[in-house]
Amino acid sequence: MFATQLSAWLQRRGIHYGWVVAGITFLTMLTMSAALGLPGAMLKPLTAEFGWSTEQISSALALRFALFGLMGPFAAVLMERFGLRAVIGVALTLVGLGMAVVTVASQLWQLFVLWSLMLGLGTGMTALVLGAVVANRWFVARRGLVVGMLTASAATGQLAFLPLAAWMIEHWGWRSAIVPIFIGCVLIAVLALCFMRNRPSDVGLLPFGEKPGPQGAAPAAAPMSMTFATPFAVLREVIGDKTFLILAGTFFICGLSTNGLVQTHFISLCGDNGLGAVPAASVLAMMGAFDFVGTILSGWLSDRYDNRKLLFWYYGLRGLSLFWLPHSEFSIYGLGLFAMFYGLDWIATVPPTVKLAGATFGPQKVGLVFGWVFAAHQLGAAVAAYGAGFSRTLLLTYSPALYVAGAACLVAAVLVLMIRRPATPPKLANPVVPAAARA
Repeated sequence: MFATQLSAWLQRRGIHYGWVVAGITFLTMLTMSAALGLPGAMLKPLTAEFGWSTEQISSALALRFALFGLMGPFAAVLMERFGLRAVIGVALTLVGLGMAVVTVASQLWQLFVLWSLMLGLGTGMTALVLGAVVANRWFVARRGLVVGMLTASAATGQLAFLPLAAWMIEHWGWRSAIVPIFIGCVLIAVLALCFMRNRPSDVGLLPFGEKPGPQGAAPAAAPMSMTFATPFAVLREVIGDKTFLILAGTFFICGLSTNGLVQTHFISLCGDNGLGAVPAASVLAMMGAFDFVGTILSGWLSDRYDNRKLLFWYYGLRGLSLFWLPHSEFSIYGLGLFAMFYGLDWIATVPPTVKLAGATFGPQKVGLVFGWVFAAHQLGAAVAAYGAGFSRTLLLTYSPALYVAGAACLVAAVLVLMIRRPATPPKLANPVVPAAARA
């Protein structure tokens, strides 16, 4: 009822309701990513209070990244079967409860249940696949820009909240930093309940930018029936495709060099080099600001230029910035230079990757295909989260992890140039992906 009334009011003013859906999606992904990034600020406080090693805590965070990514293909199924509103509501509930209950946890296994299982599954239900599904359902025009905006929210939430969280941890203890996340989950769940809708047809509209035919808009096709075997059917169909393998492999490297490494361990890395938690978190926030601009700009560029060449530059610059970080002396100038180059392409890789997946496999498959590509991203993040923690515990330094990630990025820059320029998306004889990914 609220959505229909608001849609009619906006339509009289020339505003498409898809922007409301995109706005709620933006806030959802922003809050979820803030929850996902918060544990990185708590490594040292948890070690001090409970005596857990960096490697032990990193194991819980690595499993969280793995579940976060592996939920991607199945999130598209859940969105198709139960709707965007229900999936967002359940995900926010899982994350809110997982973050709240951890304040009374005292055993390492409880951390695995709350932060690995509940946080991993909850954030995975509303990960980048949610942004891809919303962009493909609600937008024909400006789709690349919308993907860029939603992707920017996912990265910026992880980074922008950390300075406040670090300040709260320093002054009031680590449990206080949970409160803003919990409140955000509650408020956005209410917004989603009132205003989120699954498809433009739910409010009597076509997707933004789609023109009705001479006889008006055709009735929406009924969503095809799906099961949880559908993602595996899609995976079997695309697993031998060269483009899919390159996109999944380079996105594995993307996760290896972002979420799992810098997001999780940057504050601890800076602490090892004499920089306090609040200044280190401020550098992360600076990365978030550059990322917000860079990812939206990447969405705009992906609508206009060769996405393979964009990815070449993104991965190449990221690799060089990771090589630079151990030599930055962790000064204001050195870290500022790193934050600028690294932040501009933190997740700028997502819009070109989504566009390449859609152009190669068609709009019907892009939701689940990108879900598997994103799963590879988070498996890379899990490897880096644990591997960097292991390096810190065994060798007392993060430098080997930084060099390995930097070298991997240079490999990814070369690999993306091996993707053939996509032609018109193929007509698939057996489309098994839901309307979740339809434009």
